[in-house]
Amino acid sequence: MQQESAEELAASVELPGAAPEPKGKQGKTPARGRQPHDGVPLRKVPWRTRLRRDRQMLLMMIPGVAFLALFFYIPILGNVIAFQDYQPFLGVSGSDWVGLQNFVDLYFNPDFWVALRNTIVLAVWQLVLFFPVPLGLALIVDSLISNNLRRWFQSLVYLPHFLSWVLVIALFQQVLGGAGLVNNTLRDLGLDTVPFMTNPDTFPLLATVQLVWKDAGWAMIIFLASLASIDGSLYEAAAADGAGRWRRMWHITLPGLRSIIVLLLILRIGDILSVGFEQFLLQHDAVGAGASEVLDTFTYFAGVVGGGWSIGAAAGLAKGVVGALLIYAANKVAHRLGEPGIFQKKAGS
Repeated sequence: MQQESAEELAASVELPGAAPEPKGKQGKTPARGRQPHDGVPLRKVPWRTRLRRDRQMLLMMIPGVAFLALFFYIPILGNVIAFQDYQPFLGVSGSDWVGLQNFVDLYFNPDFWVALRNTIVLAVWQLVLFFPVPLGLALIVDSLISNNLRRWFQSLVYLPHFLSWVLVIALFQQVLGGAGLVNNTLRDLGLDTVPFMTNPDTFPLLATVQLVWKDAGWAMIIFLASLASIDGSLYEAAAADGAGRWRRMWHITLPGLRSIIVLLLILRIGDILSVGFEQFLLQHDAVGAGASEVLDTFTYFAGVVGGGWSIGAAAGLAKGVVGALLIYAANKVAHRLGEPGIFQKKAGS
């Protein structure tokens, strides 16, 4: 039995340099068992054999799959209340169906358009100011020669990510608030104080600075991993040809990061309507709803606080549909530019 399993596993392994499998008359790949490989016929591995072989990895996947199912996929079924006049005491089965009426009410709700405008403004600020910062930090870390200095710098920029938004807002309040360090220093110098934390006009910049300070260091991990995959011999050859640091970065580093930059940009565009929840909820009263109300907080106040469960679900569903369409459109643009993007059709399909 063990010998047969070993033969089946060995037969399933593809050797490097193998020629592509021939296509049938209808463009489909014939069964693997009929394709000889260096004179040895290949056999399809039974699913039970693959199950025994990969059982450890499958067991490790169970917690993650259960988490995604319970908190991401099963709740999708709750979007049905967006098409109902949902009453919690009646439940989904007892609530009346209203069709698209909730979306019509959402369209004529002025608070929704205020939240949408603020969301788009904040998303543009984050896209312009936040997105390039992790890349710049990754380039700085990659250029550091001393390992001790590199570890110290990485730990310093990673740390804010593990702080909650409550603590982050409290820290900014202690530094930039009306009784904070900066304004107290201005008072001591006889200058006028600046309402950093309560000015609606500068709130988009403040929110972006808070996000950069908290999550830019953590976001640079992906860029560091991509930098590690670039062949070092390319830098050596460029240096031998007389290319300086900036030319090596422009002609080797950035092209090597192009695919991951496009991928992250697509994901960011698809998530552009989700600028955050806790960060803006905590500052909602300080700057007012006119500046801090975003789609996530609108859904919370309209659905949970105000009792308009169907309106909140309609707003969330509309946001999700728009995000999916943006991802699809951005992925198409990436294909036009010659990048693989997030998903693509198989060759020949």
